[in-house]
Amino acid sequence: MTVTEASRESVAAVLEQDRVESHLNPPPSYDLTDHPVPTGREEVWRFTPIKRLRGILDGESSADALTWQTEVPEGITISTITAEEARDLGELPPNERPAALAVANAGGATLVDVPAEFASDEPLVLRLSGDSVDDLVWGHLVFRVGNHAEVTIVLVHTGSARYCTTTSYVVGDGAQVRILSLQDWEDDAVHLGRDSIRVGRDANVRHAAVTFGGDLVRMHTNVEYDGPGGEAELLGLYFADEGQHIEHRLFADHNAPKTKSNVVYKGALQGEGAHTVWIGNVLIRKVAEGIETYEENRNLVLTDGCQADSVPNLEIETGEIEGAGHASATARFDDEQLFYLRSRGVSEKEAQRLVVHGFFNDLIRKIDIPSVEEQLLATVEAELAKNVLKEI
Repeated sequence: MTVTEASRESVAAVLEQDRVESHLNPPPSYDLTDHPVPTGREEVWRFTPIKRLRGILDGESSADALTWQTEVPEGITISTITAEEARDLGELPPNERPAALAVANAGGATLVDVPAEFASDEPLVLRLSGDSVDDLVWGHLVFRVGNHAEVTIVLVHTGSARYCTTTSYVVGDGAQVRILSLQDWEDDAVHLGRDSIRVGRDANVRHAAVTFGGDLVRMHTNVEYDGPGGEAELLGLYFADEGQHIEHRLFADHNAPKTKSNVVYKGALQGEGAHTVWIGNVLIRKVAEGIETYEENRNLVLTDGCQADSVPNLEIETGEIEGAGHASATARFDDEQLFYLRSRGVSEKEAQRLVVHGFFNDLIRKIDIPSVEEQLLATVEAELAKNVLKEI
C-alpha cells in the first residue's frame, strides 16, 4: 500500500465515524438510481432550465465522440481504462446525475498519466471539438498526477455538441498543478461538466473554469483532500450574451485538517435573457480543524434584461478553524470610474471597455497560463463588441 492510499483510507475511516452530508450536494454514488431525473424543483436544479438540456438527463446511449487534438509533453502518457479502473485510481464518485450518466455511458475512461517528479515548462493541451448539436457525447477523463510532479493542464472545448462529461484529477502528495478548462463553444452547444479534484497531502492545485460560448453550460467543480496541508485555488471567468445560460457550481469539502481553499469567480452579462448562476458551497467537517477558506463572486451587468444569481454558502461543523468567509456582489458599471475616465477625455465607449478589462484582468493574471492569456483577453474584447461597444 502506498502512502497516498494509506492516507486516503485513514481519511475515509474518520469520515465514516462522523459522517456529515452537505445539504446542497447529494451523497456521491455511481448508482444511477441514487440520482433520479430532476424535475427542476430540487435545490440543486432550480436555477437550470432543464428543457434546454435537450434530453441529456434521459441518459440515452450514443457512439458519437468529440474530435481530439493533443499537445503532450514528453513523459506524459494517454491511454484508455475501464470505469472500474478509474474508481480504483481514487477519483471522486459522482454526486449528481450528469456525472453518473457520463461514467455509465462513456464506455470507459481516458487516463492521462503524469509521472511522479515530472516537471516541464510546456503545458499539456487537449483540444476537444464537436461537429453538431445533434450529437450527444459522453466523456470520462481521469488525470493522475504523481507525487511532487509539476504540470499545467489546458482543456479547450469548441464547436458544437451536447456534451456531458466527468473529469477527475487525482493529485499526488506535494504536487503542483495548474488547470484551465475553457468552454468556447458555438452558440447552440450544451455542456454539462463536472471537474472533481482530490488534493494530496501538501499539494497545491489551481483550477480555472472559463466559459464564453454555448447555449447552456453548467459546470460543477468539486474538491476533497487526501490529507493535511493541501491547498486549492478555484478561479472562474464567464461572459454571458443574449439568451445564454451559464452556471458554475462549486463544492469544497474540507475533510482533512490544515487545508485551504480560495474561490474567486467573476462574470459579465449583456443582452436580453442572459442568465448566469454561481453557487458556492464550502463544507467544513468536524475533523477539519485549522483550515482556511474564502469564496468570492462578482458580477458586472452591462445591459438591461440580464439576470445574475449568486449564492455563497458555508456549512461549518467545527469552530476550530483559522478563517472562513464569503462575498458576493452584482452591479452595473461603476459611475465614478466612468466619470473619472470621461473627465480625462476618454470616450464613453473606450471608458466602458477599460472598466470591463480592468474587472477581468487581475483574474486572468491569477490564472497564470501565459500561452492562453492573450486569447482570453481577445475573447473578452470580442464579447464586448457583440453588444456593449456596438451600441455606443
